[in-house]
Amino acid sequence: MESASRLVTLPAIDGRQYVYRVYAPEDAPPADLYRQAWRCHDEGPFPPARDVFDQAAIRRVGHRPDLRTC
Repeated sequence: MESASRLVTLPAIDGRQYVYRVYAPEDAPPADLYRQAWRCHDEGPFPPARDVFDQAAIRRVGHRPDLRTC
């Protein structure tokens, strides 16, 4: 199955927005993309992201085959 690349923007408690590139199947639900980006952010050194799905921005940026992680 071919994967699409998307940028997921998460707002954090420090007022900044953190952007993550997420690779997932083209038919992946937005909630799955959000969770994957949020998990990557949560494991990093940055201030906590707000866990508010409707404040995240998700944008498609390209297609890449066989990529499964963020």
